Amino acid sequence: MTIADKAVLVTGANRGIGRALVEEALRRGAKRVYAGTRQPLAHSDGRVTPVTLDVTNAAQTQAAVENVGSLDILINNAGLALVDDLSDPVALQQHLAVNLFGTYGVTQAFLPLLTRSRGAIVNVLSLSALATVPLTPAYAISKAAAFSLSQSLRALLAGRGVTVHAVLPGPVDTDMIRGWDIPKASPESVARAIFDGVDNGEDEIFPDPMSAAMAESWRSGAAKALERQNAALLQAASVEA
Repeated sequence: MTIADKAVLVTGANRGIGRALVEEALRRGAKRVYAGTRQPLAHSDGRVTPVTLDVTNAAQTQAAVENVGSLDILINNAGLALVDDLSDPVALQQHLAVNLFGTYGVTQAFLPLLTRSRGAIVNVLSLSALATVPLTPAYAISKAAAFSLSQSLRALLAGRGVTVHAVLPGPVDTDMIRGWDIPKASPESVARAIFDGVDNGEDEIFPDPMSAAMAESWRSGAAKALERQNAALLQAASVEA
């Protein structure tokens, strides 16, 4: 899957990684970039089509599908990250609504178009999906759930020719953690690495120095081997049926 001459949809495209993904897709020759945002977005490049899309709003999601004629790559980037301590269930519900169910809803809505193009789904997650960050536990829980969703979709959609890529970045210099005094990668470098990972067919994409340090151990580790083993069960069941 290469980006050139493809139609790409990016959710949460107004800032941070989302905005960088829009610019990188244009730089790589995308035919059309649908920029999904909750508020109207203006862009000087005629290849960019603004799409009003709150991922928690089913009506807006369906309207977005009707406005997109064809789609090759869906990038589920919209996300919510708030500091909490798990004392209030509302915080967990808010994170799950955006980071899990928003990703699920948008994916399901656009799946017919992606099946038709034998396209790709890219879910922008977080290293906290693998190891929680106690400052933002509700965020970590929602991203861990979205990672499991990505693995499940990867197995279930393989027979349709749709690939699923999970992006696991470490700290990135966006509004979410701008005030944290820790090393951060730039959104632009992360966007480049995400598209490189899609080009290379990587299941998990580790797009920055902190996450890249874990890439090899993850890909050769027991958890990844178990995922492949479990996916094979689905394939075997399909053959028997």
